Amino acid sequence: MPFDIAPLLKPGKVAVLFSEVQRGIIGDLATGSPLATGAEETGVIANCAKLAKAARAQGAPVVHCLADTSPGRWGAGTNCRLYTGGAGPSAGGRTHNPDGDTPCPEVWEDGDLTSVRVHGLHPMADNQLDRRLRNKGIDTVIVGGVSLNVAILGMCIEAVNSNYTVIVPRDAVSGFPSEYAQPVIRNTLSFITTLSTVDDIVNAWA
Repeated sequence: MPFDIAPLLKPGKVAVLFSEVQRGIIGDLATGSPLATGAEETGVIANCAKLAKAARAQGAPVVHCLADTSPGRWGAGTNCRLYTGGAGPSAGGRTHNPDGDTPCPEVWEDGDLTSVRVHGLHPMADNQLDRRLRNKGIDTVIVGGVSLNVAILGMCIEAVNSNYTVIVPRDAVSGFPSEYAQPVIRNTLSFITTLSTVDDIVNAWA
C-alpha cells in the first residue's frame, strides 16, 4: 500500500528548503558542469519550481539556501578541497560570478526567503536557519536541490539531529555522478528521511 504523506504536511508546520538551486551551480550559468548536467537529467529545477508553487499556495515558506561563492569572503573555510576549489569541476568546484549566487529564476518568486551561508558544508551548518525555522513553529522540512554528495546529505542529517521530520522528493535532488547519487538515496536517506516525489507532495496538498 502506498505511503500516505498527507499527515506529515501539517498546515503551518512545514517549510520547503532548496539547497544551492543557484544559477552558477545548476542553472544557466553552470553550463557544462557535471553537477548541473546531473540536475538537468533529473529535472531538479523544474521539479523544485513545481514544488515551490504548491508550497506557496499552501502558505508554506519557501527558503532558498544559498552558498556565497564570492572570493575573499571573510571567515570562509579553507580546510578542505571543496572550500578552496581544489576539488575541481567534476566534484562541484566552481569559479565565481556574482550572478551565479542568485536563485534560479524558474524557482524564485517574490516573497520567498533566503538563507545565505559563507561557511559550512550544508545549509544548516552554523547559520540562523534552524533558529528561524523554530521561531516560526516549523517542525517538518521538505528538502530539494543539490548535492547528494555533500550539502543535501549534510542538511538532512543535521535536520534529523535537530528533531525535524525530513521529507526528500527523489526527483527534486541530485548529485554527481548518478551512479553515486542514487545509492545515497537508497542506502542512506531512506533510513533517515521520508522519501517521496514532487507529484505525491503536490497531490497531497491539492
